[in-house]
Amino acid sequence: MSFRSGFCSFVGRPNAGKSTLTNALVGSKIVITSAKPQTTRHAVRGIVTRPGAQLVLVDTPGLHRPRTLLGQRLNDVVRNALADVDVVGFCVPADQKIGPGDRFIAAELAELRAPVVAIVTKTDAASRDQVAAQLAAVAELGDFVDIVPVSATAGTQVDLLTDLLIGHLPEGPQLYPDDVITDNDTDTRIAELIREAALEGVRDELPHSIAVTVQEMGPREARPDITNVFATIHLERSSQKGIVIGAKGARLKQIGTTARAGIEQLLGTRVHLDLHVAVEADWQRDPKKLDRLGF
Repeated sequence: MSFRSGFCSFVGRPNAGKSTLTNALVGSKIVITSAKPQTTRHAVRGIVTRPGAQLVLVDTPGLHRPRTLLGQRLNDVVRNALADVDVVGFCVPADQKIGPGDRFIAAELAELRAPVVAIVTKTDAASRDQVAAQLAAVAELGDFVDIVPVSATAGTQVDLLTDLLIGHLPEGPQLYPDDVITDNDTDTRIAELIREAALEGVRDELPHSIAVTVQEMGPREARPDITNVFATIHLERSSQKGIVIGAKGARLKQIGTTARAGIEQLLGTRVHLDLHVAVEADWQRDPKKLDRLGF
């Protein structure tokens, strides 16, 4: 029996449900999710292995009109990912009207050689009539090989979508071992879990300003069953520190508590998480600072 393997990139405007969908197809949380825009900042690979096929999902940042150098670089991440994939999943939420952002992305996708599957996401958040109307509206956006409605949170039609995407892959060898679900390194996954915790409940202007780096990680000398993680939350302005730290450090403590639970699940050990907050003035616009922070 022939084996199929290849790459699929999910694209869409910010908050189209790409990361939640990636996690649903992989069957494990490999990408952080948030209602805040620009949550995904790197191309994250999730790996779905089935008998006879391996689908490598590339979750990308939302395509948008950039206002900063970071925004430009995030768009570059998307375009680089699209250049190398075998099939594209174009995500459009069922509960939001099609707008200029969707049309902009559809026009870009029309230039690709790879087949494009249109995915109407978040069907659990819309009525049956809304979903039907959105399917019809999406069909007007371009020439898609398939159009499929899904709910990643409810699991509706997730397996069907996987089958459709695999059907567009070429014959090829298995690319990753059976038990690998992502090729993201551990430091990056930990930094992202901390950033996800920091994004919860902050004001709209702050999420773009938050970046996280892991300085050091390793087992505690006297207690090898505990992993010490030292990380820094980077902000752009001194005035933002008070928001992230909170009254008497309460908010920073909550960020640590939330993030630690996810990190312990990831590492399979108890974790001591030491968080610091630092200001990197206007890092979104400074090439050297962006490079240092991993963008």
